[in-house]
Amino acid sequence: MARVLSALVLLPVVIGIVWFLPPVATLVLAAGAALLAFLEYAAIVRANDVHVPRLITGITVLAACLAVGTSMIALELLLMSVVIALGALAVASGTPRPRVLHDAAASVLAVVYIGLPLGALAAVRALAGREAILLLMITIVVSDSAQYYCGRAFGRRPLSPTISPKKTVEGAIGGLVFGTAAMSVGGRWVFADADLLLLALVSAAVAALGIVGDLFESLLKRSAGVKDSSHIIPGHGGVLDRIDSWLFAAPIYYAFVRYLRL
Repeated sequence: MARVLSALVLLPVVIGIVWFLPPVATLVLAAGAALLAFLEYAAIVRANDVHVPRLITGITVLAACLAVGTSMIALELLLMSVVIALGALAVASGTPRPRVLHDAAASVLAVVYIGLPLGALAAVRALAGREAILLLMITIVVSDSAQYYCGRAFGRRPLSPTISPKKTVEGAIGGLVFGTAAMSVGGRWVFADADLLLLALVSAAVAALGIVGDLFESLLKRSAGVKDSSHIIPGHGGVLDRIDSWLFAAPIYYAFVRYLRL
């Protein structure tokens, strides 16, 4: 019941912001999600005895989101700056230890894994309109639902038993097929001038990468021995649990919207 009630509250809020408010509101929403997801990510890696400097890395995650979402910040300078800052912190500690490389790598990963994709979603809203974001939302929801129901009905072979024991090959195939179909059909209205073959390929890539993104977040949690990234959303876990598919699907969708659709 908590899962259903949470969805009934969150979905109208997210759709309302994307549909009725200007693009800057979607950027603010993406930035807020990036901050919450980063805090959950930092807690997950901390459980693996990896330390991420929260202040510097959190600011950089937000800046990366804004950099892609607005093109007002030079992304290459931002990424170089965070590496320099993390290196300076490591040197200032004055303590050579085996975890230094792990800490720095995990910090940079947070920027690339969370900040950039959520900024890409905000950029899609500005570049292609609210319909483009809604199409991606529908595709991810359809794919996730198809994975669940196809897995329950036909699932026999585990997809990745050591990472996510409940996922099946049959469920993944169902998610790929129905997710691809949802974006291909809806894309004919949203991207009327797009090449049909290209649209189908991008649709398949979005559905497939959504599945990989889900598994990647499950891998992070399983390596840390946690079930959910947090308990902020009753019945759903954390923000990172809800957007894991988006984080891998958003980059290819952004590339299509910005560079390939015409």
